[in-house]
Amino acid sequence: MMLILGSFIVVALLGHNVEVSAKDSCAFPTYTFSNNSKDWNNMKASCVALVEKQVQVELHASMTYLAMGAHFSRDTVNRPGFAKLFFEAASEEREHATKFLKYLSMRGQLTKNLGDIIQKIDPLKEFWENGVSALEDALSLEVHVTRAIKHIIKKCDEEPNDYHFVDYLTTEFLDEQHKGQRDLAGKLTTLGKMKNGPQRELAEFLFDKKLLNGEV
Repeated sequence: MMLILGSFIVVALLGHNVEVSAKDSCAFPTYTFSNNSKDWNNMKASCVALVEKQVQVELHASMTYLAMGAHFSRDTVNRPGFAKLFFEAASEEREHATKFLKYLSMRGQLTKNLGDIIQKIDPLKEFWENGVSALEDALSLEVHVTRAIKHIIKKCDEEPNDYHFVDYLTTEFLDEQHKGQRDLAGKLTTLGKMKNGPQRELAEFLFDKKLLNGEV
C-alpha cells in the first residue's frame, strides 16, 4: 500500500518492515515491528517513583485539611465557614491523589499494591489557635505541594523527556495550585484587615460568615 502525505511517500507491506522516505531526503527512521507488548509502557522509573511519592503528599495535605475542618467544626470553636473551606480543600487534595493514581494506570505503571504506595498518613497538627493561623498553615501547605509538583516537572523534563506527563502536570495541576495560593493569600489579607478594623473583636466571626456564604 502506498500513501502520499504532502511531500512524504509512505510504503507499507503487511508482515514486513515498514520504511518511510521523503522526496526531500528528510526521511523518518526505519520502523521494525516489535514482539514486545510492553513497548508502550515506557514511563521512566524515576518519574514513576516521584508520582507515587506525590500521591502521599496529596493525601497528607488532604488529611491535614480534614483535621482543620474537624477543628473548626467543634462546638467549642464553632466556625462553620472555616470548616466548609477546609473540608472542601480536603476533598480537592484527595481528588488530586486519585488523578495521579489514574495517570499511573493509564501509563501502565500502577503495578504496586495501594498499601505499598500509601503509607501512614497523619495531619501536621490537630489544633489551631485561630483562623489566621489555620489560613497561614493552609497557604504554607499549598506552597509545599506546588514545589513538589514543580520538582517532578523538572526531573521528568530531563532527557529522555516525558513530554506528555510534563504537559499534564503543567495544565492539570499548576494553574489550580497558583490560583489556590492566591486565593488563600487574599483571604489572609482580608481577615488581617478586619482584625485591625473597628470591629476587630468580631472580625473572625464576621469573616467566618462571609466564608460560609461564599463572599470571600
